Amino acid sequence: MVSTKSDRPSVTRVYQNHHLDSTRWEVYEPRARDIVVTTAYKSGTTWTQDIFYHLLYGKLAEMPARESVTPWPDAHFIPIEKAQLGQWLGSLEGQRIVKSHLPLDGLPFFDDVFYVVVCRDPRDVFMSFFNHYSRYTDEAYAMMNAPEKLVGNPLPICPEDPRELWTPWISSGWFDWESEGYPFWSNLHHTQTYWDYRHLPNILFMHYNDMLEDLGDAVKTLADFTGIETDEQDIARVVEATTFANVKKKFAADEGEDPMALTFKGGRDGFFFQGSNGRWRDVLNDDDLALYEEAMQRVCEPDCAAYLERGKRALKRG
Repeated sequence: MVSTKSDRPSVTRVYQNHHLDSTRWEVYEPRARDIVVTTAYKSGTTWTQDIFYHLLYGKLAEMPARESVTPWPDAHFIPIEKAQLGQWLGSLEGQRIVKSHLPLDGLPFFDDVFYVVVCRDPRDVFMSFFNHYSRYTDEAYAMMNAPEKLVGNPLPICPEDPRELWTPWISSGWFDWESEGYPFWSNLHHTQTYWDYRHLPNILFMHYNDMLEDLGDAVKTLADFTGIETDEQDIARVVEATTFANVKKKFAADEGEDPMALTFKGGRDGFFFQGSNGRWRDVLNDDDLALYEEAMQRVCEPDCAAYLERGKRALKRG
């Protein structure tokens, strides 16, 4: 792969489809020390947001509702109009935790904003993605494909067989400039756009496997990077609150109506599912994996590809 990056990140693409509308970031007014958690999808987005949520609010007697402090501006289907989105973002106090699924060529970049890029082995991403997509309800498709908001073609129904989804996902893109990720958006291209600028001091790469292996180190790394003061007790408190099992248990125990039941079969339980790795070995065959290798070579630089598969182990020398 030949990189065509400039000296500084800039918006060169517009992402608009059944999920995304990158133009909604036009109403975002950055504040120093804002935190943007950005992943392609199914790589630990909610998990990382929850770590920051507990770092920033975990000592309060009454924590604010997660959804009230973790906005997702590029989601076109959220029932908040663009102007209202800007007002809401402006009303949030303190260090904001902002989610994005946009590659860096579609996301505004600011020197005093922290960007946390969370990665995962693409084969594990696919298995989690299939579980996520295959659990969409009829109401979810209606929301994503609402004609008054949809730009481009509607989201197709997920096939029942994951291997039927694998070939288009790994070998074709939704947008003209992508060559993988269909029918959502890129996974590999997303990571590469940030990898090109990993030398910048306000971009941090995290890997799902590393977080699973040593959550305490991950929590401390995230806190240190974003300037959140912690001690050993704080780290232990956040680790206890944000293990995958406890996050899933907490969401399942939330009282009242399950907001995910409308869009996901199984509601919250279906959304979080297993969080495990390696399930692709029982699904993908040699031909499928050959397509994967071709995509990695086509889209990612070798060191980026290695990081996607192995996390910080790929950065070790000798």
